[in-house]
Amino acid sequence: MKLLYFASVREAVGLSDEERDVPNEVRTVGDCIIWLAGQSVEHGAALGGQSRLRFALDHNMVTADAMLGDAQELAIFPPVTGG
Repeated sequence: MKLLYFASVREAVGLSDEERDVPNEVRTVGDCIIWLAGQSVEHGAALGGQSRLRFALDHNMVTADAMLGDAQELAIFPPVTGG
């Protein structure tokens, strides 16, 4: 699966994107975030606060309980602020 990281998530992970083979037992976006957070210290720092993150699965905004299914791309965004 292609993983895309934006803004502060990208800065913390140190990558804008990467390809990962997601294990079969990782079924939802939330499962994927938990799994990714355990892959490195940097991923853990970027993804530890799952409730504040936003996600897009194959260009469609989704919540953490969305099933990964056959999706090819998961984008991970930090919270957006502004006026």
